[in-house]
Formats: sequence, C-alpha cells, structure tokens
Amino acid sequence: MRTVPSWPIPSVPSVTGNGGGAIRVFDSASGQVQDTVTPDGIATLYVCGITPYDATHLGHAATYLAFDTLGRAWRDTGLEVRYAQNITDVDDPLLERAAKTGRDWQEIATSQTDLFRSDMAALRVIPPDSYVRVQDSIAETGDAIATLIEAGLAYRVEVTPDAQPSATTELGDVYYDVAAAEAASDWTMGDVSGYTAAEMEAAFLEFGGDPERAGKRGPFDPLLWRSARAGEPAFESAVGLGRPGWHIECSVIATQTLGAPISVQGGGRDLRFPHHELSAAHAVSLVATDSHGTSGDFARSYAHAGLIAYDGTKMSKSLGNLVLVSRLTAAGVDAMAIRLAMLSHHYRSDWEWTDEELARSSVRLQDWRQRAARSVEGTLPAEQNSFVVRMREAIADDLDTPRVAAIVDEWASTPGAEGDADVVTLVDALLGVKLTAD
Repeated sequence: MRTVPSWPIPSVPSVTGNGGGAIRVFDSASGQVQDTVTPDGIATLYVCGITPYDATHLGHAATYLAFDTLGRAWRDTGLEVRYAQNITDVDDPLLERAAKTGRDWQEIATSQTDLFRSDMAALRVIPPDSYVRVQDSIAETGDAIATLIEAGLAYRVEVTPDAQPSATTELGDVYYDVAAAEAASDWTMGDVSGYTAAEMEAAFLEFGGDPERAGKRGPFDPLLWRSARAGEPAFESAVGLGRPGWHIECSVIATQTLGAPISVQGGGRDLRFPHHELSAAHAVSLVATDSHGTSGDFARSYAHAGLIAYDGTKMSKSLGNLVLVSRLTAAGVDAMAIRLAMLSHHYRSDWEWTDEELARSSVRLQDWRQRAARSVEGTLPAEQNSFVVRMREAIADDLDTPRVAAIVDEWASTPGAEGDADVVTLVDALLGVKLTAD
C-alpha cells in the first residue's frame, strides 16, 4: 500500500509538563465521555478523508480541525501519535461530478486533493503520517474481500445483463453478509452508531445503500466490490476487475497502516451510520480471520464532529451552500481567524457560519496577538501557571476548545505577567493558532 505526499508539517512547540492528564472524548458507541486508550504511549487515529470535489468547505475543515486538536492534545501529554487518513478518489459522487461537468474524474481528484492540501497547510493542520488514495489500496482491499468470501462472510450477487452490460461482470458484485458477521464475532449492527432500526434504514438509503437489490441476503448488507461496468473506472484485484465499496476502503487502509484496535476512529457525525458502523464491522471480521483467529474492536472510541450550517441549512455539496477555505483566504481573510472561529465552538456542536462569526474571531485574534506582544519573560514553571493548567484541563475534557479560548480571553485582559510565554506557546501547541511572527 503506497502513501502519497500530504502537506508540510507546521511547527508544533511544546510547553514543559505533561498536559492535563488522559485525554477524554465522547464515544458515540457507549454514549459517554471516556479516556482515550493509548497503550505503550502510542495514540492511533484514523479520520476518513475527503471525496475530492468541492474542497475544502468549512464543514470539512471543522472536522479535520477537531481531530487535529485531539492529536495536539495527545502530543502535549507526551504521547507518540500515529495518524492515517484516506483519499476517496474513486467514488460514485466524484464520477457523477465528472459526468456532469465533462471533466476527467482523475483530473478532478488530483486538482481537488491539491487544493485540500493547500487549505490544510494554511490552517496549520498537522498532516497524517499515512495518506493513502483508494487507488493505491486496491490490491490490499481485493485481498481482504477475498478473505471475507473464503470465511463465509461475503458473497457474490449476479449483475443482470440489462444493468450496465460489460464482459467483466460475470463474476458478480460482492456484498458483506451482516448476519454471518454478527454470528462470527462480538459485533452486532448498531453497536457503533447506537441507531434504532428505523434510523439505520433511513440513513442506509440516504447514503447510497441498496436494501432492495435482488440477490442480497439482508437489506443492510453493504457493497464490498462493484464489478466493472462499461464506462466506469475499474481495477484488477483478487476478486476480479472492478472497484471497492465505500466502507471496506477505510477498514483496510486503517488496519493496514495502524493495526487494530486503534485509539480513535474520527469523522463527521454524518459518517456515524452506515460508514463507521460498517467499516468497523469489516475490520472486526478481518481481524477475526487473521492468524490469531480472535475477535475484537476496530476502535476503542468513535468520535464524531458536529455539522456546520450556512444560510440556515447544513453545509452540503449536494445543496451547493458551501463556504470554501480557499475563497476566504484568497479574499484576504487570515487563516488563523478561520481556525479560531471554528475552535470557538465545541467540536461536537452544530452551528451556523456567518460573516459576524468571522468578524468576532478576527477581533479576538487581534486581541490575543496584541497581548502576546506585551508578554513578559519569566521563570514561572508551567505547572504553576494557572492559565496553562486550566487550558490543559479544558482540552483534556472532551477537547473543550471554547473553554480554552475563554481562558485565553481572560489572560488577554490582564497586564503582562511572568509565565506569559508559556500561554502564547500553548495557544499554538493546543489550538494551532500562531500569535507571534516566525
């Protein structure tokens, strides 16, 4: 599996001490705030990457900032962080955009991934250690699907001649057998999302599921492999010519790059079901079929970021009500003001982007920078600096960035005092907001 270049790593300073203790996040599976489990001093994080078109809107950016904050919080406690992210560069919405615009789908994927990289660099997001395109994980994904078929956890469904005829469809598509997977492991549908049957049915339909397809054994059985159709991209693999389904891509990339179980599986709340539910299921099944023959969890915590609205409606590619990072920065907006605006809201909350929101964050950023310019040098230990202590406690409590920002506001309203430098440094280290010139 090949990784591709991501973007430059921003400087991440450190403050003495070991943070505010174990970092806690809200786990969607348990419905509780819990400690992130990081055995042997290593924290592992997988965040689902973009489908590269309409990059990078603020809904995207807020999600990646949320988990950038988690990585920064872990680092502040002295943990080693291993982070992986995919690029869904072979997917139905991308192909639909290419058909609609008359552009080559690979050209769109390449240009939009480049734009995403530049936006992440501008926002000072720490890049993943493993950045993997779906195209570069085809062999491993095909092997994984073949393993599931052999284990009786996946099956073929015939492609009818009148669907999209091609000489390569004779093997059929491959689907995951949910009932068989439940019987073979500790996972049960709904364990990760906590959704009711009615909620799962609605979400499955909304996000590309096909519950009524003829030949499927169960309505929620998801597609693992779509055999080649005329006019669609296709790749050779152990299960024939075609392309992978949405969920199995992340299962394979995450487990191949990070192992299992990982500390946190992250993404936007709209990925909670079916994507995170089923990618977790696939990973559990794959772990259970390895040489150890054991069953276990894909992730120890499943964390989900809230959704951002614009003009009263959730920001969405399908609706086209997008505010793009690149357009804001091209208009002269300070990327740190954009970052601060998003971190002024708790990562799990839903909120609406407005011009007033950006104006408030710009004023706040200016106040902080003016205060940083008045910083007083001193020898006060960080663990005795009340601002530093409280900032770390807040970030450890489910990444409470609004509380951190309020503490920095309090600091900004004070005259210069010993220990100022540590506050300025910690704003950079935890929030990723740079207050001083290089």
